Amino acid sequence: MSREADDRDLATRLREKAVVRAYRASTWALGRVPERLSEEVGGLLAESTYLAWPARRRATRESLARVLGTTPDDPRVDRLGRRTYRNYARYVVALMRLPSMAPHELASRVDMAAASVVDDLREQGRGVILVGAHLGHNEAGAAAVAERGWRVSVIADDTEFRELFALLKEQRERWGVHLVPWTNLREFYSALKRRETVGLLVDWGYRPDGVPVRFFGEWTTLPAGPAVLAARTGAMILPVTIRMLPGGRYAASAGTPLEVASGEPAEVARTMQAIADAIERSIRANPGQWWVFKPMWPTTPAERDALLARLPDYGLTPEGA
Repeated sequence: MSREADDRDLATRLREKAVVRAYRASTWALGRVPERLSEEVGGLLAESTYLAWPARRRATRESLARVLGTTPDDPRVDRLGRRTYRNYARYVVALMRLPSMAPHELASRVDMAAASVVDDLREQGRGVILVGAHLGHNEAGAAAVAERGWRVSVIADDTEFRELFALLKEQRERWGVHLVPWTNLREFYSALKRRETVGLLVDWGYRPDGVPVRFFGEWTTLPAGPAVLAARTGAMILPVTIRMLPGGRYAASAGTPLEVASGEPAEVARTMQAIADAIERSIRANPGQWWVFKPMWPTTPAERDALLARLPDYGLTPEGA
């Protein structure tokens, strides 16, 4: 290995250690500072980020404009964008306070009326794929589900900060939540074959190799993972949303369970469109809690044309889903 490569590896390790130390210090401090004060300070910092980061602000406003049915320069979009970032600060503060909370404490804050739907599916001997968006506080929902004695596996990115991933994995295991690296999706397959519960988020931004869906009236893509896993394992898909409520409380709601008949492209597209519709309804009801920081639709005419050209592969036409 060259000296230059050694220097890069050393810089990477030092950066990872700095991130882990900063995370530990932040969680320690936030666990001892009043929650309301943390949210107020975090909200101001988050709104400053919204103002100071043009690329991310533009992506947020373009997506929120579609939710409101207007243009990105509409003042209502700007107000919603600022509110979204302030709410995101609430979410981050709550997330960072997790290590200082007992599992039952967070679970007790979640209204789990939707859990009866999962109970019914589990009683049928089916694995369950909980599908959602970066909306509200999904970790609170996962902790509440795990508190019921269900083993829950969720995907996470371990490619950049491996030491931080290892720390988060250790912490989440205390809650009965198992973090699975996105590079090891075989674990999800095995969990579903054991009739366990897994969680997947699908709004990761526009990807040209995803499944075409209509989302807020425009063509984009979602990853095929939920439909493909369900087809191969016989698991049921359940769209879910965990809304943040005032006073540090949360409410879990569930959509209609989805069964996938096969892995054929048309069936995969039908399933992913149903998921897109469920997520769209949840976002419309809670637009200020959608953490959308990446472009969710094609950004150039060439990308859009390429997407439309793929529709026949899924039995779709530009006029409808």
